[in-house]
Amino acid sequence: MKRVLLDTSGYSGFMRGRSEIKLALQEAEEILLNPTILGELFAGFMKGKHQKKNERELYLFLDSPRVGMVDINEDTAKRYGIILNSLWRMGTPIPTNDIWIAASAMQYGLNVLTTDRHFLKVQQILVDYFEA
Repeated sequence: MKRVLLDTSGYSGFMRGRSEIKLALQEAEEILLNPTILGELFAGFMKGKHQKKNERELYLFLDSPRVGMVDINEDTAKRYGIILNSLWRMGTPIPTNDIWIAASAMQYGLNVLTTDRHFLKVQQILVDYFEA
C-alpha cells in the first residue's frame, strides 16, 4: 500500500467519477493534500457555479479517516529550491504551485496522483499519472 499526495487535477478527476483514479485512491493507504492544493481547489470553486456544493463535498472528502494534510514549512522550501533549480537546468519549467506540490511529495515520500503531465519532468518525485 502506498501514500499519495492528491494533486488538484487528481481530485477533480476523482470527483468527476474517473474509474482509474477512484481505484488508485481505493488502493492508497493514505491520501494527503497540502495547503497549495486546497488553495487551488477553493479558487476553482469560487470561479464556478457550484461553490457551496463543491466545498461541502471537499469537506466530506477531508473528513475521511484515510485523508490528511501535510504542512508546508522550511524543509518544503528547501526541496522547492532543489526542484526549481533542477527544472531550470533542464530548461523545463512547470507552474509554481506544482513545484510546491512536488516539494511536499519529495519531503514526505509521497507519490503525486495527477492528470498533469508536467509532474513527470520532476526527477525527484514519483508520479501516478493518469491521462487527462
